[in-house]
Amino acid sequence: MILYHTGEEEIRNPDIHYGRKNADFGWGFYLTPDHDFTYRWARQNAVVNQYEFDETGLSIHEFTRSTDWFQYIFDNRRAKDALTADVVIGPIANDTIFDTLGIMSSGCLSPEDAVKLLMIGPEYKQIAIKTEKAVKQLHFIKSERIEGFTREALQREQDAYLEVFAQELNKILNLKP
Repeated sequence: MILYHTGEEEIRNPDIHYGRKNADFGWGFYLTPDHDFTYRWARQNAVVNQYEFDETGLSIHEFTRSTDWFQYIFDNRRAKDALTADVVIGPIANDTIFDTLGIMSSGCLSPEDAVKLLMIGPEYKQIAIKTEKAVKQLHFIKSERIEGFTREALQREQDAYLEVFAQELNKILNLKP
């Protein structure tokens, strides 16, 4: 499997303990198999790292957009990663997850409605390498610096998504536009 990681530098030897402990799937090294998304996500002067990954012999947990996926992310955002797997695969939570979690935590939104909101918009896959065993099966291929690239196309997509999200949230909360 070919995977990509976008960052500020070339990463030949990924560190699964670098970064936020409360990310979508907890601590790990995050990648995507989506070549186009990788380049659309890249900021100006970013580095796209390419890897080959061999999943043989690894415990892999794969999520779809569902209540289980939402609950796992909800727990990880509170740094409570209870899943034991070498690799976790699933959709990237959209940019409104913090707002959605906050509204739900305040009692204004049910978990079911929160999941409905998180299902809106495009779905991109992320892969979190969570153990040293798994990172040993991730092999660096090459890196490429992206110069002068902007995220305008991705921003337009996000803006359209946020408009639909706001409309759906208003319906759920019975608010007038």
